[in-house]
Amino acid sequence: MIPALLTPPPCVQEAGSWCKTVNDLTGNQWLAGYAELLIAKPLNIAIILVVAFAARWFVHRTINKLTQGDGKTPKLLQPLKERRSDTLTAELMSERRKQRARTIGSVLKSIASFLIFGIATMYVLKVFNVELGPVLASAGVLGVAVAFGAQNLVRDFLSGMFMMVEDQYGVGDVVDLGEATGTVEAVGLRVTTLRDINGTVWYVRNGEILRVGNSSQGFAVAVVDFPVSHNSDVEKAIEVATKVATDAAGREPLSQDVLEPPEMLGVDQITSDTITLRLTTKVRPGKQWSVQRRLRAEIKRAYDDEEIHPPYPNGRPVLPTSPSQA
Repeated sequence: MIPALLTPPPCVQEAGSWCKTVNDLTGNQWLAGYAELLIAKPLNIAIILVVAFAARWFVHRTINKLTQGDGKTPKLLQPLKERRSDTLTAELMSERRKQRARTIGSVLKSIASFLIFGIATMYVLKVFNVELGPVLASAGVLGVAVAFGAQNLVRDFLSGMFMMVEDQYGVGDVVDLGEATGTVEAVGLRVTTLRDINGTVWYVRNGEILRVGNSSQGFAVAVVDFPVSHNSDVEKAIEVATKVATDAAGREPLSQDVLEPPEMLGVDQITSDTITLRLTTKVRPGKQWSVQRRLRAEIKRAYDDEEIHPPYPNGRPVLPTSPSQA
């Protein structure tokens, strides 16, 4: 049994205090003397934590609503710049848009949690009558030390944030990041993961990315170069290639990928052995290589039928016959 204090604590005379309330309810002067520590402070801490968790839940719920588009552009991304082409369908939200909103939302939720629980911690310390000045000064010095030691990590994080906000690239894009070139498989705030044509997975720190060449934004251009010999009829070669490419682009399977009719640019280069013709067409992002291969095969087949010869018949140059061999 808890013994009662022989001398009533002075706080029982304070109207409206927890000490007086507990003393009036229980008559236990010992419990009344420690009412502030055993009841008031735990209750204040519980209220602070409940308010903090409720605020965190509300903020996270709001961020989730802003990052969910239900097939449309998420509200969080509407004020931001987004690169897309009017020629692409927009009924469903793209994977890039989903990941962009999800990543930014995750960062915002982390920042919100840090701020809310940080403020709650300061209020809890204040309940225990802890001086916040020295604590904040120590935290500032520690923060500077950590930031100095992890400056590369901070740079990666900031680069990832700007990359997301500016929509430089996303999952599924074919990009050139300098040392690594391939298809983006994952985009994070610290590293970007891509797989090259040989199947090798590259992990590139965002802070080390100085330039980005994106082959999949909005649209791509399929460039088809095909050489012919100097003896060939160039006008006929251009006419045949244009007709074959236009017909091929208008039927399956190329019709799904080609956005505009092929354009014949004409003679692109002349060397001592070759006349190079060039043809281009606008295609869907990432489809330029498959379209180029298909058009080359179609044009090669047509050139064989029309007897338009490549520079080196049978794979080697035709040499003039010397007088001694005549």
